[in-house]
Amino acid sequence: MIVLAMVLTVFAGLAYGNDDITTSISEALEYYKNGDYTEAVSSLNYAAQLIQQKKGGSLESFLPNPLEGWKAEDTTSQAAAGAGMFGGVSAERQYQKGESSVTVRVVTDSPMIQGMMMMFTNPAFAVSDGGKLEKIARQKAIVKYKASEKQGDIQIMVANRFLVSIEGRGVDKADLKKYAEAIDYKKLAALP
Repeated sequence: MIVLAMVLTVFAGLAYGNDDITTSISEALEYYKNGDYTEAVSSLNYAAQLIQQKKGGSLESFLPNPLEGWKAEDTTSQAAAGAGMFGGVSAERQYQKGESSVTVRVVTDSPMIQGMMMMFTNPAFAVSDGGKLEKIARQKAIVKYKASEKQGDIQIMVANRFLVSIEGRGVDKADLKKYAEAIDYKKLAALP
């Protein structure tokens, strides 16, 4: 881990100059050299959190613009460190049109992605609770929609690393699909 920190420090210093991330990694190395392992770990964890926040910010650019007649709220992102189902990096945006609402979310580095991958590789899991497998923008999607309630969701796994979720209430299935189609999946898959 310390070798990784030193490599990151050198690389980051050359490529980006000094910033909070490289400063924190450098501090961790100093703490380590002085035998203060608790502070070294704390500094490395802080640097990791900053990197995740930066990654979350880059996910925001994949959230689509509102469809015609819809309004969008500001995008938000978060990096939830630690174990558990809700760890990971995510970005989301909410859209409104009258009483209709849609939320588009992109998640990566989350333990829940493993579970979703099982659903995509085994169609029996995908359809067991009412989902249907479909292709949207050349991506495999699990679509659940209740026409009587005008609500549903679409789940799309991208490059086995990203989960795109589109959830809607008081919305037509066609609008859910339009939001799903508005994402650039090719660029998302190429994100480092």
